[in-house]
Amino acid sequence: MLTLDQLLQKLWMDYSSMNQQAGAIHRALEKRGEKVVNDHLAFRTLNLSKVGIDVLAEPFLKFGYKDASGKGYFFKEKKLFARHYEHSDSNQPKVFISELLVEEFSPTLQKTVKDMIDQVPDKLTQTEDFLISGFAWKPVSWQVYQDLLKESEYAAWVAAFGFRVNHFTVSYNALTSFKDFPDLNGFVKGAGFSLNAAGGEIKGSKDVYLEQSSTLAHPVEVQFSDRKAVIPACYYEFARRYPMPNGKLFQAFLPDSADKIFESTNFRTI
Repeated sequence: MLTLDQLLQKLWMDYSSMNQQAGAIHRALEKRGEKVVNDHLAFRTLNLSKVGIDVLAEPFLKFGYKDASGKGYFFKEKKLFARHYEHSDSNQPKVFISELLVEEFSPTLQKTVKDMIDQVPDKLTQTEDFLISGFAWKPVSWQVYQDLLKESEYAAWVAAFGFRVNHFTVSYNALTSFKDFPDLNGFVKGAGFSLNAAGGEIKGSKDVYLEQSSTLAHPVEVQFSDRKAVIPACYYEFARRYPMPNGKLFQAFLPDSADKIFESTNFRTI
């Protein structure tokens, strides 16, 4: 059985092999003399029993993670629900898992995603490898991808990329050579990477104890059933956490900020 560190390394290798910008930024920070610490990693899924949040969370629960999100997070406009998990060892990254509320979409979208999930082997969902399995269904057509995109960019992303880490997150709090969060963002842009400007480059503020930013998702070529196309895949996030009045660092997430972070994978002409 894998150790937690081995699982996280396996997840990073799968993620960074697809999102090459993450590896490049990680190396640039290390070259600057920084030690890169991961604040959290995130997954996307659907609220279908075979692949819901609880299924993706299970491997982490086995390693001592616990649900730390209370009633969870709702994203009304994007029709999503999410939970986050924390380990008793604060050096371990948090885990954020969101799911699409499938029943709130059209019958066509519901049928499309249910047909996809019906093809996922039950045995696969019971292993750690499920977290890096990609899509375990026959590739959808370019038209189906486009149809999903019209209703939900999130659904289209899952159809194209399946089950894998959507993003890792650099903890600003562990960095030592930047004067403030905008300075870190300037460093990322200076290295040649564009940031997600939806809602402003910095989401949140010191007043709500969390600042976040993210790159625009790295473009990759995907094989659809009838053609290949280059589409946005995964992105790299950055987070600065501030102490609350009780002196403890804020460890949760802000739905308004996360809503805009989700848009890092929005489809764009590449």
